[in-house]
This record gives sequence, C-alpha cells and structure tokens, in this order.
Amino acid sequence: MAINDQPWFISHLAAYRANPAQAHDWDSRPVGGNGIVPTLLLSTSRPKSGGSLDIPLLYQPCGEGFVIVASKGGSNRHPAWYRNLLANPACTAQVGRTRYVLAARTLDGEERQRYWDLMTRAWPAYRDYQARTDRQLPVVILRIREFLGLD
Repeated sequence: MAINDQPWFISHLAAYRANPAQAHDWDSRPVGGNGIVPTLLLSTSRPKSGGSLDIPLLYQPCGEGFVIVASKGGSNRHPAWYRNLLANPACTAQVGRTRYVLAARTLDGEERQRYWDLMTRAWPAYRDYQARTDRQLPVVILRIREFLGLD
C-alpha cells in the first residue's frame, strides 16, 4: 500500500487542509514515533500533468528555511514529491498557518551530513529507513523565496 493510501496519511493531509495550525504539530505515535513532531504541507508541481502534489512532511527549521528528507520509508525509489522537485525546484509550503514560496536544493557533502544529523535527531527512524535501501536518502533545503501570508 502506497504511503498516500495509508489511513494516518489521509487523515493528516485532511487535518492540514482543515486546520493547519493544529495539524502542524503531528502526533507520530500511531506510526511508531515518539509523539508530537513539526510538519509542513509541501506542494510540488507534477511535470507531466502540471497538477500539484500535496504532502505533509516532517521538517526542521534552518537558516535558509526548512530541511526535509526524501525517505519514502526506505523505499528503493525516490518519493514522487522529490522527483517533482528535481524537475522543478520551485514549490510552496504551508507551515502551520504560514504559507511560503520556496526553492528546493538537494544537499551533499558536509552540508548534507550536518543536516542529516539534525534530521535523525528529530526523527531517529530515518536511520532505519536508510538501512533499508542502497540509495542515499536525499536531504533537501527548502529556501524561503517569498512570504505568502497567513491562512
């Protein structure tokens, strides 16, 4: 079953659309997490259809904006949202009630390692996800380009 077919995912996406301030602080216990973690709602453009893909993701703030990991639970394939960002790094996100225009950049080298360490402290299961696959899980910075306002 794909992640976007999972009941917890469907309910989190619906909650973000209905009450973003409340959905930002996601209770991760139903999926084996340790409790409340911050999430954002990322919107990417689908290159073929031109439509959008919305997905709630764990994040951590950084100096430029936000850091996310393209883990897909340790799948051998990159998540669709990350493939969309490779085709077009321009995206938007809602962080609680605040909306932004962003530019995605995949990290490498020491910078990737520094933010990987930050993300694995926030969500230790990323280490397990990495162990499940031969691909290196991409660490992505979403740099803030523009503030769009509050919902």
